[in-house]
Amino acid sequence: MSVPLATELVPIQGALAQVAFRRSTRARKISLRIDPALGGVVITLPQRASRRAGLALLQMHEAWVAERLASLPNALPFVPGALVPVRGAPHEICPAPSGRGGAWIEDGRILVTGQSEFLGRRVADCLKRLARQELTAQAAAKARLAGLNPKCVRIKDTRTRWGSCAPDGTLAFCWRLICAPDFVQDYVVGHEVAHLRHMNHGRLFWALTDELTPHRAVASAWLDRHGPALLRIG
Repeated sequence: MSVPLATELVPIQGALAQVAFRRSTRARKISLRIDPALGGVVITLPQRASRRAGLALLQMHEAWVAERLASLPNALPFVPGALVPVRGAPHEICPAPSGRGGAWIEDGRILVTGQSEFLGRRVADCLKRLARQELTAQAAAKARLAGLNPKCVRIKDTRTRWGSCAPDGTLAFCWRLICAPDFVQDYVVGHEVAHLRHMNHGRLFWALTDELTPHRAVASAWLDRHGPALLRIG
């Protein structure tokens, strides 16, 4: 279990960077990673480790952290005129202040009603709703092909994985997958559905994954290259 402690600005090679501290009951040593969604660093601390010790590790790897932060894609906030990918195709955010219905997708646009301060939340809600509809349908279809039955499908705001399969048969997907091309969604869904039968990454698991989706190699390569940019959306 990981518990958030605090987020602060820390100087890294002359520039301030967001650093988030997490306390983990599972961690055996201090670790750090780059979080594209945060645009900063996450330091994970074991139960008895101090913030000072975490900062010492950060200082030891300061050059590496600075290089990784500089290579992050630009953030893509939900603002009027922004081009947000939906199924891999850019959609312009267009305010429709006099309309009703929150936000919806129409003719290559994301139309958003209401006052400007609600625009970001409504765009996010629209994409999460679409992700829930489409990823749930894809998971159900692939599960039927394999003779499997997921307990339920959940949409989450995950930072370190695109999908997961719990031991009780619950599938979960990152909502930002709806921004990726269809073949990427197809692979991630097939991968997690295969875990309903094989809770490992052994030979039988990969054989079933390849039965459920033909896109493993190209989708994995796409996520390696473009995944960090997806996490910078919103």
